[in-house]
Amino acid sequence: MSLQTKQVRVLVLNDMEQLGRTLFRLDQGFELQFRLGPTLQGKHVHVHTNYPAPGKHFDRHTFQALAWHNPMGREDDSDKFCTLDLQIAGSYQYYFGHGHEEKSGGGYIVVDPVLRAGADNHHVHLDCITIQTYLSKCLGHLDDWPARLRVAKESGYNMIHFTPLQTLGISRSCYSLADQLSLNPEFSPPGKNYTWTEVGELVQKLKKEWNMICITDVVYNHTAANSPWIKEHPECGYNLVNSPHLRSAWVLDRAIWHMTCNMADAKYAAMGLPAQVQNEGHLNAIRSVLWEQVFPKVKLWEFFQVKIESTVEEFRTLLTEGAKPDQKKTEGKQGLKIIQDPKFRRFGNKVDMDSALETFVPHSRSPQAILEACNWLWGRLEEINKEQYQQMLQHQEQAANCIVGNVVYERLADHGPKLGPVTRKDPIVTRYFTFPFEEKSLEEDLPMMDQPDKASHFLAHNGWVMGDDPLRNFAEPGSNVYIRRELICWGDSVKLRYGNKPEDCPYLWAHMQKYTEITAKHFAGVRLDNCHSTPLHVAEHMLSAARAIRPNLYVIAELFTGSELIDNVFVNRLGITSLVREAMSAGDSHEEGRLVYRYGGEPVGAFVQPSLRPLVPSIAHAMFLDVTHDNECPIQLRSAYDSLPSSAIVSMACCCSGSTRGYDEMVPHQISVVKEERFYPKWNPEAKASSPGEVNLKTGIIAGKLALNKMHQELASKGFNQVYVDQVDEDIVAVTRHCPSTHQSVVAVCRTAFHNPKHHQYRKEVPPMFIPGKIEEVILEARIIDRQAGTYKKCEKYINGMPEYTVEIKEHIQLKDSGVVKHAGVTSKGSSEFVQEIIFERLTPGSVIAFRVSLDPKAQELVGVIRHHLIQFSPKYKPGSLPDQHTPPILETPLAQIMSKLTLGDMNMLLFRCDSEEQEDGGGCYNIPSWTSFKYGGLQGLLSVMADIRPKNDLGHPVCDNLRQGDWMIDYVSNRLVCHSGALGEVGKWLKAMFHYLKHIPRYLIPCYFDAILVGVYTTALDTTFNKMSSFVQNGSTFVKLLALGSVQMGGVGSFPALPPLSLELPDVPYRLNKDTGKKEQCCISLAAGLPHFSSGIFRCWGRDTFIALRGLMLVTGRHLEARNIILAFAGTLRHGLIPNLLGEGICARFNCRDAVWWWLQCIQDYCTLVPEGIAILRCPVVRMYPRDDSEPQVSGTPSLLTQPLCDVIHEAMQRHMQGIDFRERNAGPKIDMHMKDEGFNVVAKVHRDTGFVYGGNRFNCGTWMDKMGESDKARNKGMPATPRDGSAVEIVGLSKSAVRWLVELHKKGLFPHSSMKIHRDGKEVKVSYEEWNHKILANFERNFYVSHDEKDPNEKHPDLVHKRGIYKDSHGASSPWCDYQLRPNFCIAMVVAPELFTVERAWKALGIAEKKLLGPLGMKTLDPDDMVYCGVYDNALDNDNYNVARGFNYHQGPEWLWPIGYFLRAKLYFAKKLGKETYEQTVYLVKSILSQHYVHLERSSWKGLPELTNENGQYCPFSCESQAWSISTVLEVLHDI
Repeated sequence: MSLQTKQVRVLVLNDMEQLGRTLFRLDQGFELQFRLGPTLQGKHVHVHTNYPAPGKHFDRHTFQALAWHNPMGREDDSDKFCTLDLQIAGSYQYYFGHGHEEKSGGGYIVVDPVLRAGADNHHVHLDCITIQTYLSKCLGHLDDWPARLRVAKESGYNMIHFTPLQTLGISRSCYSLADQLSLNPEFSPPGKNYTWTEVGELVQKLKKEWNMICITDVVYNHTAANSPWIKEHPECGYNLVNSPHLRSAWVLDRAIWHMTCNMADAKYAAMGLPAQVQNEGHLNAIRSVLWEQVFPKVKLWEFFQVKIESTVEEFRTLLTEGAKPDQKKTEGKQGLKIIQDPKFRRFGNKVDMDSALETFVPHSRSPQAILEACNWLWGRLEEINKEQYQQMLQHQEQAANCIVGNVVYERLADHGPKLGPVTRKDPIVTRYFTFPFEEKSLEEDLPMMDQPDKASHFLAHNGWVMGDDPLRNFAEPGSNVYIRRELICWGDSVKLRYGNKPEDCPYLWAHMQKYTEITAKHFAGVRLDNCHSTPLHVAEHMLSAARAIRPNLYVIAELFTGSELIDNVFVNRLGITSLVREAMSAGDSHEEGRLVYRYGGEPVGAFVQPSLRPLVPSIAHAMFLDVTHDNECPIQLRSAYDSLPSSAIVSMACCCSGSTRGYDEMVPHQISVVKEERFYPKWNPEAKASSPGEVNLKTGIIAGKLALNKMHQELASKGFNQVYVDQVDEDIVAVTRHCPSTHQSVVAVCRTAFHNPKHHQYRKEVPPMFIPGKIEEVILEARIIDRQAGTYKKCEKYINGMPEYTVEIKEHIQLKDSGVVKHAGVTSKGSSEFVQEIIFERLTPGSVIAFRVSLDPKAQELVGVIRHHLIQFSPKYKPGSLPDQHTPPILETPLAQIMSKLTLGDMNMLLFRCDSEEQEDGGGCYNIPSWTSFKYGGLQGLLSVMADIRPKNDLGHPVCDNLRQGDWMIDYVSNRLVCHSGALGEVGKWLKAMFHYLKHIPRYLIPCYFDAILVGVYTTALDTTFNKMSSFVQNGSTFVKLLALGSVQMGGVGSFPALPPLSLELPDVPYRLNKDTGKKEQCCISLAAGLPHFSSGIFRCWGRDTFIALRGLMLVTGRHLEARNIILAFAGTLRHGLIPNLLGEGICARFNCRDAVWWWLQCIQDYCTLVPEGIAILRCPVVRMYPRDDSEPQVSGTPSLLTQPLCDVIHEAMQRHMQGIDFRERNAGPKIDMHMKDEGFNVVAKVHRDTGFVYGGNRFNCGTWMDKMGESDKARNKGMPATPRDGSAVEIVGLSKSAVRWLVELHKKGLFPHSSMKIHRDGKEVKVSYEEWNHKILANFERNFYVSHDEKDPNEKHPDLVHKRGIYKDSHGASSPWCDYQLRPNFCIAMVVAPELFTVERAWKALGIAEKKLLGPLGMKTLDPDDMVYCGVYDNALDNDNYNVARGFNYHQGPEWLWPIGYFLRAKLYFAKKLGKETYEQTVYLVKSILSQHYVHLERSSWKGLPELTNENGQYCPFSCESQAWSISTVLEVLHDI
């Protein structure tokens, strides 16, 4: 049995869902399944991805279509999926569409790389990474690198990040590269010329011998301003030739440069502006110079204005020549259009003359009229030029603000560089453009922008823009960043201009791709420098080239987008593995702890997740650093004492962690990536503290960092992936990392020191801590201490740290040997949880202590035993499992074996039973005070809730609280079953034995293991259940199986048998001992009509509901014996030729419905058809509870009970109808119905002599399923049926036709003894044959029920009442004739049971009308919305004076009932097949699409059922049963038909 279960993630596709900003991360080896959401089921969906097909190379622009798999056949799309086996790291795009829609949704997936190190090439998990950054230029000659890099190895790091190793530009910034292809020559000692080969050899040596992975930066956004190649290829930057939109910004830049020169030369002294800016007055003087001298001189607005004189003259000429506007261009719309000059020359903008001719039209061709039109245009152009002038004033205002703001930071601010006087070396602001020519006056500079050979070398510098959209390129047209001086400029670098594709700048793309390939060849990963400003399409292209060389490329980046969603765009498009996050961003310890919680891990005690589960969005994997290499030094911002505790907090995060070289040595300043030229110290174990060029374990916090890095790597490699952060007080953060298989924990308690303890008053009392479990050891305790080694003095040659601090550290000691802990006492928290109270003695600011904690030995053993017994459900429980030394006998048998003895009736008890069913047994569903009760007493009640809690790890949920607080729920689950005999009691005992272990483990683990046990039991129960059902269910889809569970949900046996007794001669009838009498009694399964309202007592069983539901819930699912028993039990209650509506155990039966008997007969027919040897039921004995109409109910034990074969009972029912049924209900009056009027108790059901139609009822009763009786005195509808449907209801005619046709066929085969019925008519006994009856219905049906398009149809008795044509009437011969013509869904039933009554084309069109008018999301409207009494919202509590709605009078007058949709869809499928293959296939897809809504509802419903009805448009109806037998049944029948 493999421990590594294949991990499968399911991505559900929903129409129009664009997930480009949602991050989905997966590991290599995972399988990704795409499944259809409800909006796509039933459609021809195609899924495309650029993940390479097997044997193919990745190409971002090549997409393959994925093949669909439907493992369970074709009845629905619930299990249909296409799959990707993810074996290659990178970022991949997918999209999907349907029909003619090529792309109706899409997104990305990111597959993480697998990193390896060591001679054995072992896997380094991403969360194991501990990284240290080095400024490459500070490493010296390559020969010296091992001695300097050894510091990282000895400090416990396993990854090194090098800043770029290429030749640097003139500024010496690590990120301004002069040549991307050449190795920095400084790395070669005199006489040697090292190349990338030697670098690659060193990287390999570090990987194999030191287990160290190396990555480096790639810089795509800019190159050094002095790069030789940019001079040869100026087209690679933004210059004034290829980017003329920057001309005005260049002019301003030159003017500001000359302002710098004038300030340096003291030319503004008279204006109060010296070279040395020192105060607010000088800043105001800068503004004055800008507004009075600079801006007026350069007149930047002219670059965006129109030359009015020449433009108006051109317009005058056109008018004089009689020119007309081109209507194709103007479309007759007025409005002057200005065309921007593509070369951005002064007054270069043009007027679109067609728009001018359309807008400024002279009233005649006279010179005066033309002059007026020209003047009109002149005035508009002056307005436009003024608008451009005003716009430029706003730009200049912003430019002045930005210039002054820059001066304040660089020259006045305490936290700035304090540059001193303005000089040509330190200008007032950094120049925005290169100027590689001799300096002259501004007047001499400006003409150069019109000389292409010079203008092409004025290249825009790069930088960053605060608050800008990172997805926008600020150097492209449309951006005003350069003119508004909003760029924080890097004057040493030129921004690179790639264009949209390699053809736009071939040299640049080729050059940078070669640079990328060199890097990928030698390094395991890259850091994307300035990622947020790098054009995404460029980075995509380059990383694809890198991954072609190194498929498992590790990619990190630091983004400054300010938005997680925009971060995700970069992560998705580029396949970034880790985003750099920094602890220095936290303002206090509380925020630092929050970052640990944010950046990874599950909560402690998290639930065990299934290996196949939904793909959920994630946050980007974090590389969490205590400080990055280009940020300020923490010692300056916090205190030296905080270096260790903040590092410890970072190390405890469940993600990559790391630092930058210098932090551990306590260098008290930022190591500048631009100005730092000193070397890093080398490693020397014997070095003295005062030696600036050497370091060892006694230097700074290196010893502490070594211990922390080892601990970080151990925690990740051993699966400590659960995290808990406790803010003990304002300075102390405790971080717990927990392993879910061994239940070991590591608890690090860190006392931060954001303020120097020498100057800040910290609290003396440290709160005690309570750590659950047994402390095995102190992994480390460390604190920063002062030492006598001199004070810090900056070394000229080496980057030295502060010698006056070091770490005092102890590792792997016993608690009693701790110098930090004063006392550790063991307390018992309940019978099963041991807690150690820790009182601290020397947890001083700047100190850390980490404990290794196990469960106490007994709890550890019990958890191991629980895991051992759970292995039968999944191999994932094997780690941490222990064999059970004293296994109770019940646990020695696999649960599946115990469950195999359960009946499906037992499964009803195990899985379901709502509160009223439970109360009937003296119990009830489990209730959590201040929350709610579970929907079921059985496992489904719990599992429905856990299904929401588990994926979110919502351990704060009231259910989890209840489990932690006590054993009540645990006892409820087992005790409810133990009291039963047989296999059900055995399952209870099995649970009780498992729960005995569960109760004695720590309470925080109980929710996790309680859920694991229940999931195992539940899935085993489901497997057993489906194995006891038909092959249709066993081989069916998830949807089919969920629906089939409705059979178990509705089919059960209560304390009191709901069905009357069957004949003692009948074989295989189930029996039990009565709890009260001890006597043997029958215990046949009955079907509840709906939950929770119709589930128990006399209101559980209804004839109509039972037999509408029986085919789907019992016959289709293979429960033939139970179906037989139900059919025969109801047969025994036949009276007056009718089957009871309310069964009331037969004794309290009401025979007030005209349709139940026909549904019963339909079920007998279905039984004979679907069940092997099913015809034998006709000979089964039926015990007649009412031998005569006037008999009292004959109960079991009554002497001389009448018994007769079922075929005779059927014949009696038919004969009684043909004779005519006419009686008054027994006990008529308020005793049996407090609302019905007296006439309503008169029941009539007869067969029309001429048509053969069954008819009956009156306007005071309602004998079909639409049986709402008015209840409101206020609205005066009490005692009036809302839908009497008297006359011949269409579905009863269909059902009776089906029954008669079937009996005719049976008789012909010699399987039914009766060919005709004897009746008395006009005082004579006559015979009416079944064949004659069958023929009459067939001959008369369409004549009387079809509403023809022919307005003169002779068969139409009430043409004035027709309001829709091409439909079938709801009834024929109603006492209120207009009711016949109401459009309702009932004709669909007749179409399914007696399709021979319908002409195919008419039927198809009528179904189309029903689809358009009646079809809702889940159900069918019960009345045409065009009908004047339609109301789609059912509110049974509303009692007002509205006759049509009071007290739910509109129950069947609009609300959307679910069960008719099954018949509608089955009818569609039947007649579509008659119309040909194409129509049928289209219909199948329609059906799948409609049923997808039911699947989603069923999946999400805590009842795991389909409701009785919804309000209009599928809205939830609070008065509906949450799960209704016939709703589930008829949907299942549709799937069976497909």
